Amino acid sequence: MLAGMTGVDVVIRWAAEPQDVRGAIAVRERVFCGEQGVPPEEESDALDDDALHLVALAPDGQRVVATLRLLLHEPDARIGRVAVLAEWRHRGVASRMLELAVQRAGAEGHAKARLAAQTRAKALYERAGFSVESEPFDDAGMPHVWMGRGLTTGADA
Repeated sequence: MLAGMTGVDVVIRWAAEPQDVRGAIAVRERVFCGEQGVPPEEESDALDDDALHLVALAPDGQRVVATLRLLLHEPDARIGRVAVLAEWRHRGVASRMLELAVQRAGAEGHAKARLAAQTRAKALYERAGFSVESEPFDDAGMPHVWMGRGLTTGADA
């Protein structure tokens, strides 16, 4: 559980049921497509089927209010699609989700995690231990940079 700035508890857990993933995708569509204007066909891809989805649930335990996905099928773990509904931002939810994702990636034996960060969110990822690894590039009409960080693997823990 994560105590928000308002004292409200948010439950963060790995998606366990199809409705969790549907809720995660709905949050991403609202944030990326609705707020940021990303075309739906660019937001959705086949990687969701192979990803682990982390969801943050509102205090009612029913509504997904934030999400990210973790891909573990490459040499470096890849974190992506980090999205938090506007009314839940600035409460530490994304930071806690990132912490759980890097812990899981390390536990699964990955020595490094990478992500493509919107440049306006770069500070969030730097606070989570990520460093910029590329020049800015365009993704879905927004500037991004590749960022990475080393992990403590299951063998090292």
